[in-house]
Amino acid sequence: MELKGIHHVSALTAKASNNYQFYTKVMGMRLIKKTVNQDDTSVYHLFYGDEKGNPGTELTFFEIPMAARTHEGGSSISATSLRVKDHAALEYWKKRFEEHQVPHEEIANRGGRLTLAFRDPEGQRLILVSDEENQGVEAGRPWEKSPVPAEYAVLGLGPVKLTVNDPEATIGILTDVLGFRYKGLYPNLEPGQPEILVYETGEGGTGAEVHIEERPDLPRERLGRGGVHHVAFRVANEEEMKKWIEKVNESGILNSGYVDRFYFRSLYFREPNGILFELATDGPGFDTDENIEHLGESLALPPFLEGKRKEIEARLKPLDTKIK
Repeated sequence: MELKGIHHVSALTAKASNNYQFYTKVMGMRLIKKTVNQDDTSVYHLFYGDEKGNPGTELTFFEIPMAARTHEGGSSISATSLRVKDHAALEYWKKRFEEHQVPHEEIANRGGRLTLAFRDPEGQRLILVSDEENQGVEAGRPWEKSPVPAEYAVLGLGPVKLTVNDPEATIGILTDVLGFRYKGLYPNLEPGQPEILVYETGEGGTGAEVHIEERPDLPRERLGRGGVHHVAFRVANEEEMKKWIEKVNESGILNSGYVDRFYFRSLYFREPNGILFELATDGPGFDTDENIEHLGESLALPPFLEGKRKEIEARLKPLDTKIK
């Protein structure tokens, strides 16, 4: 029983329409599912990914209208990486960010890979990472209708960085409960700060790593727009999910129990520093209720919400998908 890598990362946005414009028109990702937050059906939950939202390619956003900005700090998922094919792709993106006035840093080495850090319009902390040196979890596949050429496309999720006050507590959950293994460390680009620790699972590589930054000097992050809500790790199937639930329960960790999200099955819990982890199955997938050619074009609701469609649609502000 082994986690396969990163499944998805879910973040917060205050404006779904603006979020859609950036991630589809600038980043070239496909909107693979336009649905609602199943715990609060008055707001959107948008899923972006590769050609069909393969596991490991999904960056999702809960819309929280009027959400205040994130006050960055510890106990947080402080950076989300997006994979691209090679070093040439990073050069392409650097120019594209300049053209679209996207705040970005210079191309830099992080853990032996070339990377390009940037922020979305709400301050979301993101890092493009070159897969040129990667050996490990397979990347996703570019969407043929993307405005970004296939050779430069975002291919899925790379490492997530956790910033915590007490790394040993988080490491204990990753290794003793979730089966991650220590891979190494690399210099922190923040002057004077401890090295970043790297842990991996499954086949390893960019799609299966968690990077841990120790920052006892930081206050706890106050989550708002531009912040990350949780990270999910890949479970092969529902049978294995039941085994993971047993293991988490045996470890004495408070958790959600089995949750049916329709597109995948989930388990949620917080690690000791307060970061929300999810385990999610690879299937059934996002083409379960929509034709793959038309993913994300209309509001999709799981069967257990379908009976409330009229009520839900009446409360949602239409998503503006016109090119701006």
